[in-house]
Amino acid sequence: MSTQAEKQSAEETPLSNPDVRERLRELPPSAKLVAKVLEGDAPLSQGQLAEESLLPDRTVRYALNRLDEADLVESRYSFRDARKQVYFLTE
Repeated sequence: MSTQAEKQSAEETPLSNPDVRERLRELPPSAKLVAKVLEGDAPLSQGQLAEESLLPDRTVRYALNRLDEADLVESRYSFRDARKQVYFLTE
């Protein structure tokens, strides 16, 4: 039973949506990598995204801007540190 529930939750990720995949297809590889990292570990700050993706901070910032332009990512202030924003994929 738990295997079937795990399959359903894996199928319901934002990146499994055909519309999202089509919008993501036009973006650079860095944006795709950041989206994939966010799919598994959201919400994350820019610094955490840089650590997880092994991309430079500037590249992560560029990728987040491109994802935001495509309406694929949203942000909010962190509950742990209100000076930082955390990012997550849109539903």
